[in-house]
This record gives sequence, structure tokens and C-alpha cells, in this order.
Amino acid sequence: MLRNILLCSLLAATLGAAPRDEQNIEFAHPGGFALYLDLHIPDGPGPFPAAILVHGGGFDGGTRKTNVRPLFEPLADAGFACFSIDYRLAPQFHFPQAIDDVYTAIRWVKDHAAEYHVDTSKIALIGESAGGFLVNYAGGREAPGASVAAVVDFYGPVDYAELSLLRREHPERFDMNNLNHHAANGAGIHFFGVDQLDAAGLAKLREDSPITGVHAGMPPFLCIHGNHDDQVAYEQTPELCAAMHKVGATCDIITIEGGGHGMGRWKAPEMQHWKPEMIAWLKKTLKVD
Repeated sequence: MLRNILLCSLLAATLGAAPRDEQNIEFAHPGGFALYLDLHIPDGPGPFPAAILVHGGGFDGGTRKTNVRPLFEPLADAGFACFSIDYRLAPQFHFPQAIDDVYTAIRWVKDHAAEYHVDTSKIALIGESAGGFLVNYAGGREAPGASVAAVVDFYGPVDYAELSLLRREHPERFDMNNLNHHAANGAGIHFFGVDQLDAAGLAKLREDSPITGVHAGMPPFLCIHGNHDDQVAYEQTPELCAAMHKVGATCDIITIEGGGHGMGRWKAPEMQHWKPEMIAWLKKTLKVD
């Protein structure tokens, strides 16, 4: 019997465990506020490339289970370990607490790399909308122990001062009902401790924006954005890439023609190209076979 158990253990170690799907794992407890993540680990011994997913929702909503759901299948099919995370939201919390939570999640994944068979040299940070802002920020301002090998941004704000002025001066371009709802809940500019778009407010928004963190040596970025976005102006994306190219950093764009805000809305077959293109970019950038 003991011999059979040892043989089974050796076989399991050789072949790797079955795929693991676990939910509601606490990865941090800042100030007594619990933060959770859900994970998927592929079948096999690894080590696997990993994706840390940061949901959107205007800084006051969204969940790790819903907003980034379109990413689950293509990443799992490509053999990625996936970690979909919480972060602290308005109105109870403000910036930079949310970005601190992203850094903490990156460190947690690295600290648990052996347990989950993660290749720490092949971690991608992926975020959408408000989560896109956070991954853009984290990619440009690497914190100790929280660097990543690649960033994928889905329609995340890049220059919040510029975007806020554009929303004020050209409201016809935006879904202002939705944006005003977030602002009334302590999100929008209020999430950054700004109450009005005066000189001081704009300076604070600019200081806290990802565009000011662009520097040589930052990780490669892939930006995916619909050019009919009514919440985050499409021109934010080429602005980020232009700034990165200027310092010699890698930044590529996938444009969704006619795409609005939210990958879940890109249902037309001709809009689905982002999935294989994103996976191809990740495999090339992370050097995944």
C-alpha cells in the first residue's frame, strides 16, 4: 500500500496537478478591510506565465468576477495562470489606496509562485477601464517587489486632467449620466482628492496620471481600445504610446473599430480579433512557447 501511495505521489509530481480554480482567497487585509482574489491554475507542472486581472467600474464599482470575465477563457486556453483581484473602492477609499492594493497583489502572486507554479519572470498585469488606469500607473511606477514583465491596458485613462477637461468641454462625446453617477459616489476626480478643475485640481490629476510615470525601461504595453468609446476618449491610448515610444519603450495598439466602452460590448464577430491578437502579443513579449 505504501509503495502504491509513493508511486501515485511521484506520478502526480511528474504530471502536475489537475487544473485548480479557487475563489475568495484573501490576499491582503489593509486597515482591517479584507481583499480577495479568484484564481485559475492550468493542468501540468508549470511553471506557467501568469496574468493578474484588475477590473474596472469607475473606481466605485465593478467586481473581479464580472468585469474581466471575457479574459478568462482566452487566457486559460493559452495556458496562463490567472489571478483576478479586488481593490479598495470609493466612496470609502481613495487614491492611492487602490494602487497600493495592486502592488500588494503582485507581491502576493510572487510570494506564492511555488505554490501555484507561476513563472515570476512572466507576469502580465491586465486591467480594464478604471483597472486600466491602475495597471497603466503600476507599469510606469514600479514599486519594490511589484514589477511585471508586461502590461495590457483596456481603455484605461492615461491623462486624467486632460480627460476631465475633455468631458467638461465636450459632454456630447460622453455618457455623462454614467460619469456623473460615479462622481456623485465619490469617484471620478473626487477619487483623487480633487473637487474642481481649477489649476490646483488639474495639477493634482496630472501628477497622479499614468502619463507622468512614463520612463525608459518600463515594461512593454499593449493597449486595446474601441474608437467609439463614450467614457474614456480613444485618443488617450495613442497619447500614451507616443510618450512611451519617445523614451524608447514598447507600446502597441489594437483598435476595435466601432467599439464602445467595455469589452463585453464587443460582440460582433469582426470585433473578436483582440483575443487571438492579445494572446499572440503576450506569448511573444513574455517568450512563451
